[in-house]
Amino acid sequence: MRARRVSRILLRAAGILLAAEALLCAALYWAMSQPPDVFGRIVARTPLPLMIVLPFEPLWMRARAGSLAPGDMAPDFRLPTLDRSQTVQLSSYRGSRPVVLVFGSYT
Repeated sequence: MRARRVSRILLRAAGILLAAEALLCAALYWAMSQPPDVFGRIVARTPLPLMIVLPFEPLWMRARAGSLAPGDMAPDFRLPTLDRSQTVQLSSYRGSRPVVLVFGSYT
């Protein structure tokens, strides 16, 4: 009788923990789907142990996967030049000359 009661308590506790993790994963996935500044504010307030327990990388890869495939046309965007004196729009170069997009540092 006592063993049955203990197993029911453990089963309930496991169910509650699984539900809590699913809820936290869903909340983290939602946060990852937000613009970078919103996601940064959320992560800055998230406790580190929670980030260690949740599957951060798989959620990040799915949330930020995008829908572009090799050969697709790049989406249009506008960015300031390095000296911030003007802006450059990608679509203004379409059909006139090749454009190379470099992400990261090459120092």
